[in-house]
Amino acid sequence: MDVFEAIEKRKSVRNYQQTPIPKETITKLLEAARIAPSASNMQPWHFVVVTDPEQRKALSKGAFAKFLADVPVVIVGCGDTKASPDWYAVDTSLALENIALAATAEGLGTCFVGSFKEEDIKTVLKLPANLSVIAMLAVGYSTDKEGLTTKLIRLVRKRKNLQDITSTETYGQTYMPP
Repeated sequence: MDVFEAIEKRKSVRNYQQTPIPKETITKLLEAARIAPSASNMQPWHFVVVTDPEQRKALSKGAFAKFLADVPVVIVGCGDTKASPDWYAVDTSLALENIALAATAEGLGTCFVGSFKEEDIKTVLKLPANLSVIAMLAVGYSTDKEGLTTKLIRLVRKRKNLQDITSTETYGQTYMPP
C-alpha cells in the first residue's frame, strides 16, 4: 500500500478483535515513529507500549477512552519537555501519525485518544517529570463494527472540501487546484 492509500484508509477504530499483535509488527510501528522528523532532530519522544490488561484498564478512565480496556495494544506517546521545550508536542504528534499510517499499511486499526488526565497517566506509567503525555494510540485489528457514535459522527460530519480549508498567499484568497 502506498502512503496516500494509507492516508485515505486510516480511520479512527474503536472496536477491536482480541487478536494479539506480533511483537515484530509492534517493533515496525515503533521504527516508523523513530524515523519521524523533529525540530533540530532532537527526537524528544518516548513511547510506552502497554499490552497488560490491567494497565490498559487503568489508561481507560477518560470519558472517551473506555474502549482502551479492550484494545490489544495502547501506545502512549510522550514528549520530553526538557529536550525540546518548544516543539516536543509537535514532534511527538508527527511520530504518532507515522505509527498510525504504518499500522494502516499493516492492516491494523488505530485511534488517537486525548481523553485523559495527564497526571493519572503519568502515575500509572511511572513517567518522569520531564515527559508530557501527548496522546494515547489504540492499535489492533478492527472488528469492522462501528458503534452508534462513530456512525453518527461520520453521517453528520463529512470531510470538508479542499477549498474550505485552504487559501493562497493570504487567508481568504481561494486556493484553486489544477
